[in-house]
Amino acid sequence: MNLNVQQRKVVIAAFLGWTLDAFDFFILVFTLPAIAATFQVRVPDVAYAIFLTLAMRFIGAFVFGRLADRYGRKPLLMIDIVCFSVLGTMAAFAPTLAIFLILRALFGIAMGGEWGLGSSLAMESIPPASRGLVSGILQCGYPVGYLLASIVFGVFYGQTIFGYEFGWRALLLFSIVPALVVLFIRSHVPESPAFEAARSQPKAGFFTTLAANWKVALYAIALMMFFNLFSHGTQDLYPTFLQKQHHFDTHTVSLISIVGNLGAIVGGLLFGYASEKIGRVNAITIGALLALPAIPLWAYSATPVMLAVGAFTMQFAVQGAWGVIPVHLNEIVPGAVRATLPGFIYQAGNFLASYNGPFQARLAESPGNTYGYALALVVGIVAVAIAILIRFSPERRGEAMTIGEPVAARR
Repeated sequence: MNLNVQQRKVVIAAFLGWTLDAFDFFILVFTLPAIAATFQVRVPDVAYAIFLTLAMRFIGAFVFGRLADRYGRKPLLMIDIVCFSVLGTMAAFAPTLAIFLILRALFGIAMGGEWGLGSSLAMESIPPASRGLVSGILQCGYPVGYLLASIVFGVFYGQTIFGYEFGWRALLLFSIVPALVVLFIRSHVPESPAFEAARSQPKAGFFTTLAANWKVALYAIALMMFFNLFSHGTQDLYPTFLQKQHHFDTHTVSLISIVGNLGAIVGGLLFGYASEKIGRVNAITIGALLALPAIPLWAYSATPVMLAVGAFTMQFAVQGAWGVIPVHLNEIVPGAVRATLPGFIYQAGNFLASYNGPFQARLAESPGNTYGYALALVVGIVAVAIAILIRFSPERRGEAMTIGEPVAARR
């Protein structure tokens, strides 16, 4: 990966932003049963927090993306990180479930802006030959955030420190940590060279560009709907599956989650790098299909060791396919709306997939079903759908990334 010092700082900043964004999201999924007990409701009722967070992300992607296309990637990235840090922390003080859900919905708006801002800043700042590996690195921020949440949950949850027992509220206080990344971005990260070069050039409006490229946009939104079902369908309720179906203790749940996220990191880096050699479409296809043979181990094993092996294999496949997405989406959209459209497409797909958490929870807790069945059903269908749908995608590996591109439809 041939990057100069400034380019490396950009990649680090984008990686840290997505890592800590994911940390703030996933710290919640370990505590769904505890939150349900606090508010005296069922787990599916609390799972609406996941639904609202995911459903609102497309609003943040659009708002922050439009501002970044006008005022720059760097300042909006800093504002966005502060917003999701503060909102994530405020949820720790929610007195009722209703207020908790509202705060998580607002958190979702802020969370929705980060991916598009960070990925566009990074992809516009690096050489074309490095995009595949950097794409894998950026997307690995997501499982690294999950990994950090797993460690924090395993180390702190239920422990008494200085006379205070760490419950779910204390864990959510860690959400303020990402705000520290803003200091690094402010001091060390330059603005996107592509944005600076095009600052004085006239650019087509978002809706004009979208109208000219509506086929690509609709296709990509459908693809990202399945991709978000792929990731959230294998991650969000897995800790609950381990707690409620297998009755594992906190440390066992944490360790299995850590192993799964190690698989995700390896997969994201490997497939991102491989996509430079075999193409984006082929790399995604292989990752999607590899998830299918992992299902029996991942959803139906009985011992912690075998479930950990299944979690590693499943997340290697899921996040391996995901590792190609940052570069692929940024390559197939017009440069004039690169801070807006990839993130908007990503989060619009998230919106369409956002009900998956409550759906899986209700399916799992309905008579005759289990969490293992609910998890396996979703991932099996979605993996096949991605493997088919991605074969229709355009491939633009290695093309130059500029902002002053024509508005004509991309094919």
